Amino acid sequence: MPTLLETILYTPDPVATARFYAEVVGLRLLEEPSERMAVLRVSEASVLLLFEPTWSGRPGRDVPSHGATGPGHVAFRVDDLDAWPARLAEHGVEIEREVAWPTGFFRAGRSIYFRDPAGNSVEVMDADIWPA
Repeated sequence: MPTLLETILYTPDPVATARFYAEVVGLRLLEEPSERMAVLRVSEASVLLLFEPTWSGRPGRDVPSHGATGPGHVAFRVDDLDAWPARLAEHGVEIEREVAWPTGFFRAGRSIYFRDPAGNSVEVMDADIWPA
């Protein structure tokens, strides 16, 4: 079975958005961000890439052009979900929604949703809610 290596979100300002993911979410920058992109370590096996969409969508690069319009979404499992409201408030980040997931198709768990500086939806959750 493949392992997810990269997740990409698009932002007009990779530097500011990378700072948000480092300071608020707690990811580790792997290199100094540029106006084109940023790379942050999520886990031993995966990274979050932040790309400026007009650059990543330009043809003729080393890799095929890609991009998206509108807000994206990323979710992180965290061990200390109860600490996140205070953490977000400390950074001036508004909670958009809190959800308690019932048992059913997926496992019970809780999520907190908020937005990054580019408007992408960020979710932190206290469980792996998806069935194995």
